[in-house]
Amino acid sequence: MNDLKILVVDDDPVIRRLLEQRLVKENYEVLLAEDGYVGNDILEKNHVDVVLTDLMMPGDVGGIEVLEFAKNLERDIEVILITAHSSIDTAVEAMKKGASDYLEKPINFTELFLRLEKISTMRSIMRNAEDLRQAMDVTESTAAYTIQNLEMTAGTLQGKLDALEDVLTADNTGDEAKVAKAIEIILKWE
Repeated sequence: MNDLKILVVDDDPVIRRLLEQRLVKENYEVLLAEDGYVGNDILEKNHVDVVLTDLMMPGDVGGIEVLEFAKNLERDIEVILITAHSSIDTAVEAMKKGASDYLEKPINFTELFLRLEKISTMRSIMRNAEDLRQAMDVTESTAAYTIQNLEMTAGTLQGKLDALEDVLTADNTGDEAKVAKAIEIILKWE
């Protein structure tokens, strides 16, 4: 199964059904909405990775409104707008508001699947990068702890070596007393 859950929002039942059949055939999980109101309701209640929405739908909630609603809910949701009435201005507006892509009707499914694969690949890369970041954080934390412990151990040993050196280089003590005191210091190390 593909790892994307896709919401199709289109007021045309034929297009909705066609998209559903083709996406399910490619093993995508698909949710359907017949207008922007239902689409927004589904978005509120379900995690969705990608929204394929018609740009022009009846009512006050068209594709741009679905795009804005989706992005306000979760910035990671990818939105692809679909329209029969393409215009550069609309495409630019959609991209400024966070659309990841723009397709014209009739839908070229090869193009659609390539775009979905690109989204899936980018999400996988982002997940891998996050996993690596977390692993690096753990490694860095463990390394810092280990270095701190080594520094403390080295400091303690240096103190004992200094004490041993002081005992062995003392001029006012005989050799046997020096050796006895040195052995006493060494035995305390363990």
